[in-house]
Amino acid sequence: MSRRKKPSSMTGVRSRRRAASVCAALGVWAFASGGLASQAAADGNSPPAWYLDSMRAPEMWKTSTGKGIKVAVVDTGVNPNTPSLRGQVLSQEVPQPAAYGATQDYQGHGTTMAELIAGTGTGGGIRGLAPDAKIIPVRIAMKTMKDTDDRTRTASAAVGIRAAADSDAKIINLSFGGATAEPGEREAVEYAVSKGKLVFAATGNDEEANGGVLEFPAAFPGVVGVGAADESGTVGKFSQSGNYVDLASPGLNTLVWCDTTFQKYCDASGTSAASAIASASAALIWSAHPTWTADQVLRTMIDTAGRSWDKDKPSKYLGYGLIRPRLVLEKPDIDPGPADVDPVSLDQQKSGTAPSSPAPPKGETVAVGAARGEGGGGSIPWVVAGVVAGIVLAGAGAFAATRSRRRGAQPDHTRTP
Repeated sequence: MSRRKKPSSMTGVRSRRRAASVCAALGVWAFASGGLASQAAADGNSPPAWYLDSMRAPEMWKTSTGKGIKVAVVDTGVNPNTPSLRGQVLSQEVPQPAAYGATQDYQGHGTTMAELIAGTGTGGGIRGLAPDAKIIPVRIAMKTMKDTDDRTRTASAAVGIRAAADSDAKIINLSFGGATAEPGEREAVEYAVSKGKLVFAATGNDEEANGGVLEFPAAFPGVVGVGAADESGTVGKFSQSGNYVDLASPGLNTLVWCDTTFQKYCDASGTSAASAIASASAALIWSAHPTWTADQVLRTMIDTAGRSWDKDKPSKYLGYGLIRPRLVLEKPDIDPGPADVDPVSLDQQKSGTAPSSPAPPKGETVAVGAARGEGGGGSIPWVVAGVVAGIVLAGAGAFAATRSRRRGAQPDHTRTP
């Protein structure tokens, strides 16, 4: 397969007035959380999730719920005993190199990602976008691990990604990242891609402090870098920009487990959630079209993404646009294109450039009109064909002038696990 190249991240605290950027060094997750009051997880009601309504999840579930698709969550571990994940986690399918501690989540981050993907919503838990998909938990050592012995026995990111590639998972979610990468991480991603996996990663939450800095593993070839957008389709101020951003997904005002007691959720925003929801979207599509390849699933996601710019001029904030899996699912005869051709422009890969597009004035947004026949009378861009690609980051150009696909991107190897 001639696949692509790219990474991700999550965790932190947000003030009431603005989302704080959170450094996405390995082991620091892309969540800028806080703001809303925490919510008990055992009140019997699944917490509200704006994106399920905006993406018309109930409508999509009539066609696909992700059944038959396994998603590897490479993260802090996944607690299989939360009400929403009981029966959803395939604890015995983790390849041995990364089996240690796979179901012992030392922060709550990995469990949150798993619920966003495949949670059933039982017992007041998060309902995932692909509630019939299954999770393969892969625990890796992060900076937040305090126990030295535990850290030593836990797989590195490179080992974890390889383990996920050796599992039966079709999709690998990497909601972590940083400006540096450990030795072997790039090769692990290449290995996963060579085995036909579709790899999603968070692009990072440090735009306000370090805009334009590449994040790994998202910037590696083959990884689908996912930025975070809100209910209006506006990119989050924290969501990092660059030519490694491929798609955008809901990532603001979502919920995350507050801590490892797994008693309540806290309000959060971050590209980690965006990556997980993109992974779930791919699971819905792949379940409906089980004979497709990773390239075909990704191509349909790109082709149906909401954008107000030409497809060959990706936005450096939202990439090819906001994901809209419903538009794939409602067209059973949709053409997914060739099975083994990279859906990203080969011309751009060769030249390393894409035509530039002027940025709108500071503070404005670019909107696409609603397509005929969408109906419903809604104006939320996730629902209608139109989408607001908010370009609200101060002074920055709205679209990427270069799109090298990071063929030659090389991080230094100083990231602290």
